[in-house]
Amino acid sequence: MSISVTQQQFHLQTAHTSYIFHVMANGELGQLYYGPRIHDQPTFPELTVREEHGAIPAWRLDQPDFQPETLKQEFASLGKGDYRDPAFQITGPDGSRISEFRYQDYQILTGKQRLDDLPSTFDDSEDDAQTLVITLVDAVLNMTLTLSYAVFPHQDVIVRSAKFTNQGEKTVMLDRALSLQLDLPDANYDLLQFSGSWARERHLIRQRLRSGIQSVGSLRGASSHQQNPFIALARPETTEDHGAALGVNLVYSGNFLDQVEVDAFGTARVLTGINPTEFGWQLAAGQSFQTPEAVLSYTSAGLNQLSQQMGTFYQHHLVNPHFAQQPRPVLINNWEGTYFDFNEDKLTAIARDAKELGIEMFVLDDGWFGHRDDDTTSLGDWDVYAAKLPNGIAHLADRIHGMDLQFGLWFEPEMISIDSELYRAHPEWTVVAPHREMTPGRNQFVLDMANPAVVDYLYGKISRLIKEAHLDYIKWDMNRNITESFSATLPAERQVEFAHRYMLGVYQLYARLTTAYPQVLFESCASGGGRFDLGMMYYAPQAWTSDDTDAVERLRIQYGTSYGYPLAMMGAHVSAVPNDQTGRITPIETRAAVAYFGDLGYELDVTQCSAAEKAAIKTQVAFYKAHRELFQQGTFYRLDNPFDGDKNVGSWQVVSADGRQAVVARYQILNQPNPAYNRLYLRGLRPDQRYRVSGDDHVYFGDELMHAGLFIPHLLATTQGVEASADFSARVFTIDAVD
Repeated sequence: MSISVTQQQFHLQTAHTSYIFHVMANGELGQLYYGPRIHDQPTFPELTVREEHGAIPAWRLDQPDFQPETLKQEFASLGKGDYRDPAFQITGPDGSRISEFRYQDYQILTGKQRLDDLPSTFDDSEDDAQTLVITLVDAVLNMTLTLSYAVFPHQDVIVRSAKFTNQGEKTVMLDRALSLQLDLPDANYDLLQFSGSWARERHLIRQRLRSGIQSVGSLRGASSHQQNPFIALARPETTEDHGAALGVNLVYSGNFLDQVEVDAFGTARVLTGINPTEFGWQLAAGQSFQTPEAVLSYTSAGLNQLSQQMGTFYQHHLVNPHFAQQPRPVLINNWEGTYFDFNEDKLTAIARDAKELGIEMFVLDDGWFGHRDDDTTSLGDWDVYAAKLPNGIAHLADRIHGMDLQFGLWFEPEMISIDSELYRAHPEWTVVAPHREMTPGRNQFVLDMANPAVVDYLYGKISRLIKEAHLDYIKWDMNRNITESFSATLPAERQVEFAHRYMLGVYQLYARLTTAYPQVLFESCASGGGRFDLGMMYYAPQAWTSDDTDAVERLRIQYGTSYGYPLAMMGAHVSAVPNDQTGRITPIETRAAVAYFGDLGYELDVTQCSAAEKAAIKTQVAFYKAHRELFQQGTFYRLDNPFDGDKNVGSWQVVSADGRQAVVARYQILNQPNPAYNRLYLRGLRPDQRYRVSGDDHVYFGDELMHAGLFIPHLLATTQGVEASADFSARVFTIDAVD
């Protein structure tokens, strides 16, 4: 059993962790323990000891040591003596903002069910999951609060969410409704966050927790390029391979908050969920509000292990099972190869050459619809641009399919151009505040996805093209964030619901399309990595990691992303040089060596490539296909951190489940004169297994490669007499077991 209940004490156990909480004397829930697995006991008296602190409010006169501010709580409210930021807040019919949800009962369910209307985790595979449901009641508000804990023992994951239900006759206002609270007994942790901007998303930032509140979040209507919903806490001494760490990730794609508050007593409160700013929800009699789910995981074995167990969990319990284990196709996207300047013959020429190089899918990007020759027109008009494609999308798709290639199409469903037939017909479908000027972004505006009519319109347009062109793939883009948040379909008192209702509309459109057309592979995109999150992953098993395709920048972007997300989610392409985002010139071998560690694609005009470049691409595609299962489903290890500027090196490795095969890559960003003696220490191999390393006749034992390492010769020793820079170079090694 993963869940045991004794005397109103709840012990959730996974293979390696324990999570314990209980009902406190005041009827509310208190946190007791989260960490390495410990034996189950009827009580844990050492975890419930309280001490009285002076000048702090107590629950009752006869229990002066029951001081809410000093207790670890499970899902705290505000106003009854705990002055830390709460998990939720409700305004009652009389204007009071005080809540007291007291324990009523519990239920243990087999498995894990999906949520209605929200992306969520599941246990379709009967993977021994159990769900604990705790019901609490506020008798004054006449409301119930349901806390759900889904325990996935094999991946050491607990998934949490909350549901608020108004059982009374009067309307209440939900002002704050987070998904997870975790009170930790100390604050001796580093906070790992993944921050950046467009073209440099999810850079790793690691810093010690300090007194007060530290947080990341978004108010952009999307999870954003600037911050990401995944955070981790690690002990200061924790490395990639050793030490305690816990990760929290939110299954949501809109405004979010991840916060850690360190109080005066040195405890740390972790909160995650929908950002309370720009949020509110009216609950009339009988209505409920369900929060998004939050994924929680802990390990004592370092940050690599944390990433691996969470990534494995997503592959089995979040990603569409139809695609979770299915090889992702090697594709070519025409965007950086042609931009808006193309016709059918030009596209088919690219597809024909791509097919000869072993590529499996052709994707037509922006510019195929309306009268779109630049980014100022036609968004929302999802009908073919006859001047470019006079025979239509279906005819082009037939030609592509006739080459034995899959065919994909780019959409930006959530956006509208002022110069469009859709805007002329329905200007009221645009997100704009009354009597305010609209703020343009990338020459475009946002459709009101909170309006069901908009969702219906988009479903009709996209589904028609899926059927007519027999689409295999859709790239769903979102190239700007929301301003002037307002919906013409909502009354004044419900406008604070807009941001969440917008996301519910996006999810509804995704759900309708993926249900009706389960064979279509969706890739999410938001001007690159601006909505790279678990909410999107539920519908779109892969995501465009960043608009920045420069190999050196992608090292950092993909390295940071790997902490919270698996390789199979990362779209990674080889583009032309000089790179469009940085102007940097890197060898095509290096560009591929980075892009291998994800879903490989090409973002260039192969008809303009030299014979040598085509030969290189053909070799790269063949190599990737030979190791595709390993790259997309293997166990990933970070070896050298490319954010360490002193080393000027990045390296990583992926290993098969049985430990018999691995691919390792080492990247020298800038070459160094007279370098140190370099060795690359591998991970995840079987100590007693003998291995052969590509390019080396010697046979090594696994323990030798992991503990003594692999010698890396000085680059100049391998490039003498070659007219090429040793900067931006990559070395890829295959490691194969020898029987």
